[in-house]
Amino acid sequence: MNFPENLKYTKDHEWIRVEGNVAYIGITDFAQGELGDIVYVEIETEGEELAHEQIFGTVEAVKTVSDLFMPVSGKVLEVNPGLQTNPESVNKDPYGQGWMIKVEMKDASEVNNLLSVADYKTLIGH
Repeated sequence: MNFPENLKYTKDHEWIRVEGNVAYIGITDFAQGELGDIVYVEIETEGEELAHEQIFGTVEAVKTVSDLFMPVSGKVLEVNPGLQTNPESVNKDPYGQGWMIKVEMKDASEVNNLLSVADYKTLIGH
């Protein structure tokens, strides 16, 4: 399992990569492995302001559907256009091609409340 050191993590198994005031968000390698084959990603919040822990979309796997939660407050600037035709990229490359949304953060200090890679590994028992 892959756990990039440059990311922050949530207890809901999302990751966040911060670039200035913008953040990329997706689900972790652990999460995609637990879900199994991802067949559809539904995100209809582009352009919306969402609060921390608000649902920004859902991911559908063969076995289940899971909500996706905002790790920080902000405006959804972009939804990964590749997910419409290639949702399995979340399974193959969750931290790269499988990113889900790009967000303009409302308060970048919220990132400080997220989990480090060590804390996330402890959470999942790895």
